[in-house]
Amino acid sequence: MLFQGSMVALVTPFKDGQIDEQALRNLIDIQIEKGTSVLVPCGTTGESATLTPEEHRQVIEITISQNKGRVKVLAGAGSNSTREAISFHKHCQEVGADGALHITPYYNKPMQKGLVAHFKALAESSDLPIVLYNVPGRTSVNMTVDTVVELSKIPQVVGIKEASGDLVQVSQIIRDTGPDFSVLSGEDALTFPMYALGANGAISVSCHVVPDLAAQLYGLCQQSDWDAARALHHKLHDLNDILFVETNPIPVKAALSLMGLIQEEYRLPLTPMHEASRQQLKEVLKSLDLIF
Repeated sequence: MLFQGSMVALVTPFKDGQIDEQALRNLIDIQIEKGTSVLVPCGTTGESATLTPEEHRQVIEITISQNKGRVKVLAGAGSNSTREAISFHKHCQEVGADGALHITPYYNKPMQKGLVAHFKALAESSDLPIVLYNVPGRTSVNMTVDTVVELSKIPQVVGIKEASGDLVQVSQIIRDTGPDFSVLSGEDALTFPMYALGANGAISVSCHVVPDLAAQLYGLCQQSDWDAARALHHKLHDLNDILFVETNPIPVKAALSLMGLIQEEYRLPLTPMHEASRQQLKEVLKSLDLIF
């Protein structure tokens, strides 16, 4: 299976309005050292919507450069324009990514046949592996089980990041796709239940803050140590909750800043965390001995 395990949805650190390359390189090293198996730059958490095309390519190239082949890189390449998505997709292959993560086109609200046509066009443009990304809360379009199953038969389509929040849908996808098709959690609070259903990994925001524990959760589930995994799931509940109390990646960037790893800087229209939420975040980080 090409993509599995604990994967981090990388933030894009900024400094004075520009990409903070050194902070990004440091984050990558920490993630790899703590057991993260796949780096995922330029997704929602990476504020891809406000990166210029040049910055988008720059972040992916920095990630691949710093990784030095140590783990896999699944680069975000999605767009609501199929033509632009193909351009990003080809770039990912050219610079050495192991695969590309493609969100369902947002705002356009395509029909299911439009989703199929979009992903088929991507597959025809390159032999780079594709991971689908279903997050209807962001896109207003849910990729149905039938559509996922149809797309899973395309050789280049190797998995899906499932963030619909619908465990019945997740269960049906796992049941109806082949054994080499990766089903990945895209919602931290549901990672443990999805592992129990047979998911193969998680593209995680919380992994930024506790990469060692995220890797441990995956390992425990792989070993079928469900009691220990359940206990760790409950231990991470408050963190998973607070990191989504405001729009992602606002809370995780605030957390990484409090931990001294990045500057707390966002691209408008995202704005800093409300003070009441920030205080709650501090308490959760203290409870996990991440700040003092």
